[in-house]
Amino acid sequence: MNDMTRTTNIDAALDDLRAALGDRLSTGPSILDQHAHDEAYTPPVRPDAVAFPETTEEVSRIVKICAAHDCPIVPYGFGTSLEGQVVPASGGISLDMSRMDRVLAINENDLDAVVQPGVRRTQLNDALRGTGLMFTVDPGADASMGGMASTRASGTNTVRYGTMRENVLAMVVVLATGEVIRTGSRARKSASGYDLTHLFIGAEGTLGIITELTVKLHGQPDTILSATCAFDTVDDAVNTVILAIQMGLPMARIELLDDVQMRGMNLFKPELGLQEKPHLFLEFHGSQAGVAEQVDLFQAVAEEHGASVFASSTKMEERNALWAARHEAYYAGRALKPGAKGLITDCCVPISALAECITRTKVEIESAGLLAPLVGHVGDGNFHLNILIDPADTDELERAKALAASVNDIALSLGGTVTGEHGVGLGKRKYMNAEHGAAYQFMQHLKASVDPKGILNPGKLV
Repeated sequence: MNDMTRTTNIDAALDDLRAALGDRLSTGPSILDQHAHDEAYTPPVRPDAVAFPETTEEVSRIVKICAAHDCPIVPYGFGTSLEGQVVPASGGISLDMSRMDRVLAINENDLDAVVQPGVRRTQLNDALRGTGLMFTVDPGADASMGGMASTRASGTNTVRYGTMRENVLAMVVVLATGEVIRTGSRARKSASGYDLTHLFIGAEGTLGIITELTVKLHGQPDTILSATCAFDTVDDAVNTVILAIQMGLPMARIELLDDVQMRGMNLFKPELGLQEKPHLFLEFHGSQAGVAEQVDLFQAVAEEHGASVFASSTKMEERNALWAARHEAYYAGRALKPGAKGLITDCCVPISALAECITRTKVEIESAGLLAPLVGHVGDGNFHLNILIDPADTDELERAKALAASVNDIALSLGGTVTGEHGVGLGKRKYMNAEHGAAYQFMQHLKASVDPKGILNPGKLV
């Protein structure tokens, strides 16, 4: 499509969308700038306009208009993605789902809830107060449910409760034609037809636009205990976790922070006062007696691997402070290099290979001459690097990109994946063929069959 044809198509689409949405179609510069980027170190690209739908029917109408004019559509939640998933690389319409923010149903007896895609995870948990139930997927950012499903989000609770993949039962999806389909049901299992629900989870808006989700809920435990323990080496911490998992200890959270990250934590929040050694942050859920038994067993395993200063608490304010600090790890890392920005990457390997993966990664960090604090959801083999760079230093940026590529190569060599939870977007698309081989070509065929015009989040994933 040449520039003149593209401009004509976009202008025609905007005219039709303005007639359908009125002032809920915006071309204001500040709105366009907001929707030009996410949290990734990716060059921003402005959309031509931002649409704010409020119903599934409106999303369907918007998609039909865009399809008629070959106008790209990029779904947008709250812009917390980390690989450029919401960057409108080809322009077009940014479809802001924030006004579709209603909790439609809470089914206490069946342990599920029905929500619109713009509902934030904390908003859902606020709505669950008094029910004794909770939604468990916690990626750290207060992301939208639609965005979390689209990127197959996980987080600190994954080792016990699973990712979005395990916690979505059904969805309503608008296809590239504007047709509306429902996938799955509220039943906890089914042997009927293709598993379309999980096809759209992690598809990053390239196959359809999610407009409703039915998600699993879990009962709130009687007792919650958080703990920290320090180790002399990352290997000791990882091997402690491997043995604890092999013993069947049902830990709810197991987070690894290396010595570099702990230095940043103490700079950012001096009140933490933790040793600047590799640490595990842990959480145990269950009955009072069950949690006490879990803690005793874990502490014994940790001491076998040289753990020191094991501290625990069941007090809500102390638990909240610990996990708030963990969720602020990105900003704590930046405290190590004031004025720096972070190029963030992640990978995931079989847990038995995690210690080797981290050791090899540390060698690459030193070779690159960069500062890169490391945190990880060690219970499922996933870790993140926050590679600190001076945004004005092009040499540092190139070295950081090369380091991220090396981490991806190491993960693949150990039977892992280039992303455990950040997703693919623009940032990791180039690794897809190496990871998936012929299956990646199948993904491309699938994309072409359901979106032949290529209007749904073009340039991402495939």
